[in-house]
Amino acid sequence: MAEKKPAPKQQMLRAMVWYKEEHFEQLLALFDDAHLLPPTYDEWLVRAEAKKDEVTATGDRVIKVFIDPVTFPQWCAEKNLKKDANARSQLAIEVAQAQSFSL
Repeated sequence: MAEKKPAPKQQMLRAMVWYKEEHFEQLLALFDDAHLLPPTYDEWLVRAEAKKDEVTATGDRVIKVFIDPVTFPQWCAEKNLKKDANARSQLAIEVAQAQSFSL
């Protein structure tokens, strides 16, 4: 009797918050929880790239969701959210969901 092979893992789309170097300091000034982020873009980027590599190593796909210093505070105000990690994650998920319909 032949062994059943496990079904291949379905690739997931993972949203990751991403920052542009030219916006990093401006965003830190906006975020309510800036103290939780590395103080420099280069330090943040090393951590973010490592996390992205960890996710893609599992076979999942990463979508980078860039946080804009102009639109993010407006979006937070519309949603009545603090400008923190929870809001950044929520925005990333919304963007990924919207893009997954067009893939």
